[in-house]
Amino acid sequence: MRLYLIRHGQTDWNVAGKIQGSTDIPLNDVGRRQAACLAKGMERRPVSRVFSSTLSRAGETALAIGESQHVPVHRLRELEEVNYGKWEGLTMDEIGERYPRELEQWYLSPVEVAPPGGETQTQVYERCGKAIDSILKQADGDVAVVSHGATVVFLLEYMLQDEGRDAKDDIIVGNASISTVEYDPQTKKFTLTELNDREHLKGLL
Repeated sequence: MRLYLIRHGQTDWNVAGKIQGSTDIPLNDVGRRQAACLAKGMERRPVSRVFSSTLSRAGETALAIGESQHVPVHRLRELEEVNYGKWEGLTMDEIGERYPRELEQWYLSPVEVAPPGGETQTQVYERCGKAIDSILKQADGDVAVVSHGATVVFLLEYMLQDEGRDAKDDIIVGNASISTVEYDPQTKKFTLTELNDREHLKGLL
């Protein structure tokens, strides 16, 4: 069984370098074109269903795949982006200016320290685990999982365990990218076979 982990298409806040988090920002025109190219790229990766974050930028991206392959889209709150609280809508420079102390504490211990009003990495990891468990229970074949930049990394960390934890800080997934994980239901082992594939976006990059 394959799980295709997909990051949503581009938004205006992506372009501006703003932290989006749980704020519901839609795709921009480029993001919608990326979603269409992604759906085309997924044609050689047929899925039985699509799972998506409830945020609209992921939902729009997921719907492009679902409509292309005529399969249902299931929305899961557990797939939402990391909640960055009061930092959402700000760039990292602005966060450093307005919340220097909190940012330093977060950098030192993000597992235990949350952005003001946000969630810790531990909380994100736990809900990503719930998402994967729910997806595996419902899956009846290969699936697409449409989420967000940081959340995709946490999903990979959960599935790959120590290997994923060691690599987590080095993993970056681009907008409308596909990362493929093979799951063996006999051994319950996950294997990463493809990371951050954006070949389908060639004409847009």
